[in-house]
Amino acid sequence: MSLSTDDIKVGETRESVLVDDLKRTRIVQYAGASGDFNPLHTDERFAVEAAGYPGVFAHGMLTMGMTGRVLTDWVGAESLLRFGVRFKAQVWPGDTLTATATVESIEETASGPVAHFSLRTLNQDGAEVVTGTAAVRLEQ
Repeated sequence: MSLSTDDIKVGETRESVLVDDLKRTRIVQYAGASGDFNPLHTDERFAVEAAGYPGVFAHGMLTMGMTGRVLTDWVGAESLLRFGVRFKAQVWPGDTLTATATVESIEETASGPVAHFSLRTLNQDGAEVVTGTAAVRLEQ
């Protein structure tokens, strides 16, 4: 999927529900896929008793990956030049996450037009859990 400057405009926004009622199973599946078995994400007793959290919580990179879907579903993964986030709050089992991508600017570069996006993921209470930016190569 390739987009051109005719297909995408500054100010355009897309929103996507990334997960509805995040299950612990998905967090454990991510631990297995990533090899990150930090007990904060996988061991309820450790998270509560040793670390003082209310329970286990999702890996930041799981949340980042889910956030990226709002962008790749829109512009395709093959066009992505840069994607970075800042983790703002933990994501807990039971959370519902909604991401928004907004075209902030389009610039002409030596290799062609590049669209710059802002990204924002909120939980069901409206709390920001991730913010970020991305750059996407557009067709001429």
